[in-house]
Amino acid sequence: MDSASFITWDDFARVDLRIGTILEAREFPEARKPAYQLLVDLGPEIGLKRSSAQITRHYQLQDLVGRQVLCVVNFPPRRIGPFSSEILVTGVADEHGDIVLTTVDAPVPNGARLA
Repeated sequence: MDSASFITWDDFARVDLRIGTILEAREFPEARKPAYQLLVDLGPEIGLKRSSAQITRHYQLQDLVGRQVLCVVNFPPRRIGPFSSEILVTGVADEHGDIVLTTVDAPVPNGARLA
């Protein structure tokens, strides 16, 4: 990696990554690509936020509720058709380009920041 592509610690610290628990997961038929609408509890400081996630390949709606996920909480809201996505639920693409959620191995408090 060339040093011109490095970021500083301050650059990284500006990305607010927090853990939240999925409270609701719904179909999102209006999305252009298959997606779900999620309601995520990010703790008392941030509260409940909505997100659209293209995770239909690896996850069924009933399997998402109660799952803790890593979210970017300081992006501006993004309009996706009739839906406003307030956070980015993070994930990594598998070998087919399908998203696998970024999660934690043990329960942590909602709103906990990536350390």
